Amino acid sequence: MTRADIPTARRVVVKVGSSSISGPNADQIGPLVDALAESHGRGTEVVLVSSGAIATGMPYLRLDSRPTDLATQQAAAAVGQNVLIYRYQESLRRFGIVAGQVLLTAGDIDNPTHRSNAQRAMERLLKLRILPIVNENDTVATHEIRFGDNDRLAALVSQLVEADLLVLLSDVDALYTRPPHEPGAVKIDEVPFGDALAGISFGAAGAAGVGTGGAGTKVAAARLAADSGTPVLVTSTTRVAEALSGADIGTWFAAHP
Repeated sequence: MTRADIPTARRVVVKVGSSSISGPNADQIGPLVDALAESHGRGTEVVLVSSGAIATGMPYLRLDSRPTDLATQQAAAAVGQNVLIYRYQESLRRFGIVAGQVLLTAGDIDNPTHRSNAQRAMERLLKLRILPIVNENDTVATHEIRFGDNDRLAALVSQLVEADLLVLLSDVDALYTRPPHEPGAVKIDEVPFGDALAGISFGAAGAAGVGTGGAGTKVAAARLAADSGTPVLVTSTTRVAEALSGADIGTWFAAHP
């Protein structure tokens, strides 16, 4: 598969980060849903992996910053996940698309029985033309069994559903040879399979301090998916419509041949 083949993909997993759809950027849910609905309308089976439960719940708990203790994170996630899914469903309603919530822990992926159950449920949702919205089950996850970030979760979900493509969205339009605000940063257009990206430095992430992923986690997730045969496109949430239409944007990770 190449970028030009994206509009005809059978099954696509799209991951969006907390900073892109919460707080002052909550209004980006609408344009994101527009792009997903257009792809869905072409017959593509779409899975959305969405961060944002904790960030969305923070204002309801009167928190000014992301909590650091596990119990408060769990409480914020319990409130925020409900609000987040409601916002997605309200936007999807314009297209007559129904969302299905799927919450996973790392233990669900590691346990063969749980993994099989999750795979069966996802397959059935997709065949019923439901749009699964996947997130880590932060309300019950512990520090010891967490995915670490939803980029990794998205890569594992792409393996689970045998996706044709994984799209990792953030607040940067592509990967660069160094943090894009630094002088001399050069956009990386394509990463051939097996390329170690030697000499590349990635900055930390988390706009507004609400996210946990960054360029480094996206590279690790992209390699995980590519190793399993799924190509990966890394770009910004604001360019998701272009990405799903096959435009020549972002950074493309070629998959294992």
